[in-house]
Amino acid sequence: MRRNHVERIVLGGNDGEDQEERELRLGAWIGNQRSRAATLSPERVE
Repeated sequence: MRRNHVERIVLGGNDGEDQEERELRLGAWIGNQRSRAATLSPERVE
């Protein structure tokens, strides 16, 4: 997955009213998680 990957999700009611579309920067989140894994304590890794 590329760092600039964006997922678009729809939040809100099932009837089509009060819906909101959001963009989540999933690629950046995954990249951050992977890079921060090296800084975890052994207890957190476990």
